Amino acid sequence: MPPTPADARPEPPTAAPHAPRTEPPTETPHAARTKPATEAPPTARTKPATGTPPRTHPEPPVEATPRKQPAAPREARAAAPARAAPVAPYRRLFARPGALAFTIGNLVARLPMGMFSVSAVVMIAGSRGSYALAGAVTAAGLAVTAVAGPWLARLVDRHGQARIAVPATVCAVLGSLALLLCVRFDAPDWTLFAAYAATATTPNIGGLSRARWAHLLRDDPAALHTANSFEQAADELCFMLGPVLASLLTGTFFPEAGTLAGAALLLTGMLVFAAQRATEPPPRTVRQGGSPLRSPGFPPLLACFVATGAVFGSMEVVTIAYADGQGHRSAAGAVLALQAAGSCAAGLWYGARGPARPRLSRCLLAMTVLMSLPLLAAGASGSLWALAAALLVAGMATAPTMVTAMTLVQRQTPEGRLNEGMSLVVTGLLLGIACGSAGGGWAAQHASPTTGFAVPLAAAGAALLIASATAVLRSAGPRRRTA
Repeated sequence: MPPTPADARPEPPTAAPHAPRTEPPTETPHAARTKPATEAPPTARTKPATGTPPRTHPEPPVEATPRKQPAAPREARAAAPARAAPVAPYRRLFARPGALAFTIGNLVARLPMGMFSVSAVVMIAGSRGSYALAGAVTAAGLAVTAVAGPWLARLVDRHGQARIAVPATVCAVLGSLALLLCVRFDAPDWTLFAAYAATATTPNIGGLSRARWAHLLRDDPAALHTANSFEQAADELCFMLGPVLASLLTGTFFPEAGTLAGAALLLTGMLVFAAQRATEPPPRTVRQGGSPLRSPGFPPLLACFVATGAVFGSMEVVTIAYADGQGHRSAAGAVLALQAAGSCAAGLWYGARGPARPRLSRCLLAMTVLMSLPLLAAGASGSLWALAAALLVAGMATAPTMVTAMTLVQRQTPEGRLNEGMSLVVTGLLLGIACGSAGGGWAAQHASPTTGFAVPLAAAGAALLIASATAVLRSAGPRRRTA
């Protein structure tokens, strides 16, 4: 408080507003007390005579005094929006018409994405007794998906989501049921490859949802950022719960239960999602820009995604084989979920750090170091619990690496071809997962499950070498021009 008001009012600031009138030790106008009760106070006489009632003039000072005294209420009012900030953007996001409905359908259809691979490996390995065959079948299916994905995405952009995604989903569900029947009735091995290849028509469900958010929120960048953050969290959640649900179903009921439940969830969720036609983006027939593959720096980045996908694919197959060797095959999904939980926690921390932009090579270096932990835990202790703790820590390098790599993709993809660039990245990941599944299954079958953990470590090291070599060549380019 300034010194002048403090001298004029010796009472503490918490006193009532009318206290100066009842105890005026320094006030001089005692004549005001001798005035009739109906006469206006002295402050009212200083106002120009406008004929207004005398009580309307002294009211503003009486109201203004309590507002200026306490500073705590202003801090409390400022703290209330801060506490509601993490929830309010999502509440406003799903308050939009149709947003909650298509999100529910998308989440139901996206959950099986974390179930199919684990269910297929458990189902085939349990029936045929070969993890090498199980890994080869899933690898073949992912390889076909990598080829069919960009082609299917172009059809969705040209003809619309509902017209393409629903028939493609029906074809994928039929492929899953065919795989189940082939395993159940001991069909030849080649039928397993053919049936699982039919599941390659599964649409990129996360991409369909992101396309709807981009269409609905094209004029609201802040809300679009919130939607993209939610989609990333949904990916981690589905890949965290999917293996757990698949392992629980296959271990509790029968080996084909995971595949059967996944097919039912996929078809139901896609039908609910496609029924929300009001939020569907319109088809696009005009293509702009050149191919992302011709963009400088994009091919090496794509190679890093292939190597990173090999980390994911090999880690999944080898972990299932290791848990089976320990006599706890039904716990493999829970152990893999810990890796996703570590990635989710690290992603939240990484997003809260602010706009820091570390180099991709640093993230891949951290991934390579942390991917050595499962190998050390499996070889040194031989305990499934030690492996679970190692996977939890190793997964913390996944989200920062993927966020950094995706940011580079957005920068290096030509304008108007971002969906194609993202589709190519998904293709690279699937190719890597296919190679990693095959390599991890071969190592677990012919060497040992413990030795198989060297495959994801080698894949992470390969991604680090690619990124480091690209950075060196890029820095050497300007030097050659200046020379």
